[in-house]
Amino acid sequence: MTVAIVDYGSGNLRSAEKAFARALDENGGGGRVFVTSDPDEVAAADRIVLPGVGAFGDCRSGLFGLDGMVEALAEAVTDRGRPFLGICVGMQLMAERGLEHGVHEGLGWLPGSVVALEPGDPACKVPHMGWNGLSAVADHPVLAGLGNGGYVYFVHSYRFAPAEDGHMLAESDHGGRFAAVVGRGNVIGTQFHPEKSQLYGLRLIANFLDWRP
Repeated sequence: MTVAIVDYGSGNLRSAEKAFARALDENGGGGRVFVTSDPDEVAAADRIVLPGVGAFGDCRSGLFGLDGMVEALAEAVTDRGRPFLGICVGMQLMAERGLEHGVHEGLGWLPGSVVALEPGDPACKVPHMGWNGLSAVADHPVLAGLGNGGYVYFVHSYRFAPAEDGHMLAESDHGGRFAAVVGRGNVIGTQFHPEKSQLYGLRLIANFLDWRP
């Protein structure tokens, strides 16, 4: 199995690479995890991971600015059905649009927009940073065995607002509910960082590596 972590100038690439390599090794499946900005390597990979840290527009510019990368993602993910995982802003880029500092077009794989996180409780600060509980709202193989109430690590000021309820797979609460995991078909995304979420995150990564959508 080959797992491509897309390098477009944004994301915790090395920590993600280490976490996926550890999960792959512990899973006993063999294979290779690598960081790449080469569209041909991404198109040929068995699994694709898109991390992201920063503002939606900046990440969008970095990804779309890589010659051939968006086309390679479309070929692998949309046309060939390769399993795809978006992390943090990488998850948000799956939306139709982001509304952070203007309106920016996303990949459009899931209907919905990325909007400001506006907690109803003034004690809940933005950015939302730190450990928070996760509650599944739908059965999904990537969430198998994780149960509810596990804590995962978030760093974000914006949230994905899916246009269809069925695309929200898990939620969290920070002065109001928000989508923590979204997906459909062969794509899934986490607002939190599984690579920083210790054993809970490693289990999710292992599930993603085993996933056969």
